[in-house]
Amino acid sequence: MHIDLVDQDTYATGGPPHDQLAWLRTHSPVHRHPGEPDFWAVTRYEDVVHVSRHSELFSSARRLALFDEVAEEQLALQRLMMLNQDPPEHTRRRSLVNRGFTPRAINALEQHIRDICDDLLDKLSGEVDFVTEVAAPLPLYVICELLGAPVSDRDKLFTWSNRMIGSQDSDYAATPEEGSGAAMEVYAYANELAAKRRANPRNDIVTKLLQPDENGETLDENEFDLFVLLLVVAGNETTRNAASGGMLALFEHPDQWDRLVADPAKAATAADEIVRWVSPVNLFRRTSTRDQVLGGQEIKANDKVVVFYSSANRDPSVFPDADVFDIGRNPNPHIGFGGGGAHFCLGNHLAKLELRVLFEQLARRYPRLHQTGEARRLRSNFINGIKELPVTIT
Repeated sequence: MHIDLVDQDTYATGGPPHDQLAWLRTHSPVHRHPGEPDFWAVTRYEDVVHVSRHSELFSSARRLALFDEVAEEQLALQRLMMLNQDPPEHTRRRSLVNRGFTPRAINALEQHIRDICDDLLDKLSGEVDFVTEVAAPLPLYVICELLGAPVSDRDKLFTWSNRMIGSQDSDYAATPEEGSGAAMEVYAYANELAAKRRANPRNDIVTKLLQPDENGETLDENEFDLFVLLLVVAGNETTRNAASGGMLALFEHPDQWDRLVADPAKAATAADEIVRWVSPVNLFRRTSTRDQVLGGQEIKANDKVVVFYSSANRDPSVFPDADVFDIGRNPNPHIGFGGGGAHFCLGNHLAKLELRVLFEQLARRYPRLHQTGEARRLRSNFINGIKELPVTIT
């Protein structure tokens, strides 16, 4: 079988290449994939979890965590972002940021998220684009709430996020330089936000993160700016594309939509199944810190290692009927929020809460919601994204 797991056009036309990934899981689960440089494609659940949980063996900091290669002069700045750190630096930063994302703090947002969903759904009528009218605004409203930013800022956040993530998609950004420009605008926005909170503290995550913790530790200016950048992208793109990809999955599996309409409480398990099925983040990169063996292959120090969550989440050795979309699936040990370890998604509780409330409300309020046009996918091998999903409200 011809294997190419990084062709952007493949993802734009059909999403992740699940036929290739299934073949690799069986025949070559740790596969030497051509590229610049070549990399090891890791596709089995067990191996993806192993890589994720052993930062000392597979580094996020050595050559960063994103797939594309980065110029040497950019590495130092990028390593200030939690995504591109290893313990103990990552542990320190995460402990500071964790203060704003405890389960208790997130659960306190449920009624607010329910109000946001109701407000969005109140405005729907006739044929609309589910992405721009529902899936995209929901996490942006929530991010504005977390940052204590005015809701009017959501359009700016939406544009910046699209330009950073969509640098390979002509609808969003013509060049990677435009993506870098968007990042600089987010830095400036974060700086301004921090200055306002230092002058006028409020009961929001920004104020909390700018204050010293019990050990007197605090985020410096660069660390805070990069945290806001990570929140704008990770807190927006993942939930947005899980919501739109989940809606598409329910349209493609009408029996599951009927189950949800009959029992909206199933939105709790549906949220996890949507994350498994969609796998909004397709891949992350690690760098081997030493010579070692993985999946029977000899990995050399400094080799590029890429884990594919969209493959691990369809591994039949872990998920019975892995290619069946089942909103009642339980247990569901998916790794759509990462394979555990240091980089397990900080916002997983928030994302699941947003998805649960959204699909519960959709099933209750619009049981005859239906798709009326073709879904358009993002041209990206990193984010499994939906750009447009026309629906009709009846």
